[in-house]
Amino acid sequence: MATSATSTRARVAATLKRRHRSEFLFRAFGLAAIALSLLALATLFIDIVWRARTAFVQTTITLEVFLDESIIDPEGKRDPAELRRSDTQTPIRAALRERFPEVTNQGQRRELYALLSGSAPFLLASRLVREPELIGQRIKVDLLASDDVDMLMKGHISRDLPPEQRQINDRQIGWVDAMVAAGEVRQPFNAGFFTRGDSRDPTTAGVLGAIVGSALTLLVTLALSFPLAIAAAVYLEEFAPDNRWTYLIEININNLAAVPSIVFGLLGLAVFLNFFGLPRSAPLVGGMVLSLMTLPVIIIAARAAIAAVPPSIREAAMGVGASPVQVVFHHVVPLALPGILTGTIIGMARALGETAPLLMIGMVAFIVDTPKGFTDAASVLPVQIFLWADSPERAFVERTAAATLVLLGFLVVMNATAVYLRRRFEVRY
Repeated sequence: MATSATSTRARVAATLKRRHRSEFLFRAFGLAAIALSLLALATLFIDIVWRARTAFVQTTITLEVFLDESIIDPEGKRDPAELRRSDTQTPIRAALRERFPEVTNQGQRRELYALLSGSAPFLLASRLVREPELIGQRIKVDLLASDDVDMLMKGHISRDLPPEQRQINDRQIGWVDAMVAAGEVRQPFNAGFFTRGDSRDPTTAGVLGAIVGSALTLLVTLALSFPLAIAAAVYLEEFAPDNRWTYLIEININNLAAVPSIVFGLLGLAVFLNFFGLPRSAPLVGGMVLSLMTLPVIIIAARAAIAAVPPSIREAAMGVGASPVQVVFHHVVPLALPGILTGTIIGMARALGETAPLLMIGMVAFIVDTPKGFTDAASVLPVQIFLWADSPERAFVERTAAATLVLLGFLVVMNATAVYLRRRFEVRY
């Protein structure tokens, strides 16, 4: 008997040992998976931040410019429209020649002029529209450097490369070094990145138009998908009869949640643009397409949240005389609202990062102006990132990473809003 008991204890001890080892290995694998995921996320984020860090400063060159009235505004009208089109390039080039009087060769002068951004005259003209009293004066002006000078100052162009392998030659580098020694080259914060729209010139390219376009598109998406999704979820979960037609609708909703997003873009192209004739590349159409894509996601999440409300809530409401509609909208939906908001933010986050369906409706167009309404031509942040990533200029690499950070910040704000709303409407029972 004692031998049998000893043998049983030994087998139990061996079994426990194996179980403890298996549990230890399972926990170790789980922790390793979490650590690997966090490491990959941190690596990705650090890489994006490292690439984007230089996009938030912009190289400028300070020159003393004489704003000759006979060239800029010969009639003296100070008309804003005329000042915006005025010849500010001639005074800027004259200032460069004064700064480097030894440069007399025409070819070398072209190289000297290339130190400044092609957008510098337009920015100076815009300043004169705001400050016309400067005309006729000699003032010091901070002018945008060209993208090649900007990349050189930020260390993205190596001085050690042979001249034929870099976009800026030794003579231009010498001029830049002379201005650096004289304190005429600065790198202030690049506020224009957040206050300007897209541009072919990377020195003036900004994300304001894409941010506004994304916001308008998401507003349309939310306004269409949120009420429709809640209505569909409430009907299917609370009022729909249990028959094959309801079952067929449920299957189709689940299938639509897995349909590739470009299919919704094709649908928007065929229906909203070709059939209804709505404006191409507009936030209105983009929001309508994205609302079709997010509807199944929100409906599924809303149904799960409604089904999770305890039956006792419904029974108690009916017990005090509430009608079925009052039970649903006064008790069930408010209690399910945090879960519904979670599904909504998941759908909206997916919509925020989508590019393919928007490309199909023309939102890949080059849009300079910031949209003023839902029917104006616009771009969105993912499409802006796509366009910049495809640009050959080296200066667009850092701006692509910076725009990605802006997109992630947009997503963080959305998630923070969702967390706040969840806590605001959460009811404990």
